[in-house]
Amino acid sequence: MEKTVILITGTPCVGKTTLATRLSCKLGGVYVNLTELAKREELITRRDRKRNSAIVDEDKMREALERVIDETEKSCVVVDGHYAAAVAPKGLVSRVIVLRRDPRELRLFMEKCGFSKAKMSENLEAEVLDVCLVEALRETEKTKVCELDATGKTTDQALNEVLEILDNRRACTVGCVDWLKTLEIAGVLDDYLRT
Repeated sequence: MEKTVILITGTPCVGKTTLATRLSCKLGGVYVNLTELAKREELITRRDRKRNSAIVDEDKMREALERVIDETEKSCVVVDGHYAAAVAPKGLVSRVIVLRRDPRELRLFMEKCGFSKAKMSENLEAEVLDVCLVEALRETEKTKVCELDATGKTTDQALNEVLEILDNRRACTVGCVDWLKTLEIAGVLDDYLRT
């Protein structure tokens, strides 16, 4: 059975997990959280103490993810993780949804989640500089990569937009977000780039 594999990626706090879980339920698919998979399969090779994050063996993660996709009886798999594009088995990816969020709104979400100043700064800069989008475009065919601005949207609104993309009722595009320009026009760009 051919399976639909949808990656939901983006910087922390853009809404990946909420959207991915809702999408997998809506499509009757399997939800895979890469952080949980890494812990369950013991794929963490070490801890980055400076960043307070886990370092995952990407080759073993790719193998584990491929196994999950192959073994499921469901026709749809939704993968949630900021590095999903880097570890997804290349030939199996159907669509990559890169969630984006205005860094000014994203900062509020990160503060609410208790991010340290250093972690917040690193992730806000990643959002401004399109890091997850660039990785998705590097790892996946451009026609499969869709950028979705979730700024000011409810999960239901973002979910409906994703469903429209999957049903070909909405164009799958990239290049619709330019936080550098947005923040520069607002006169706050330097607040979001580390020096």
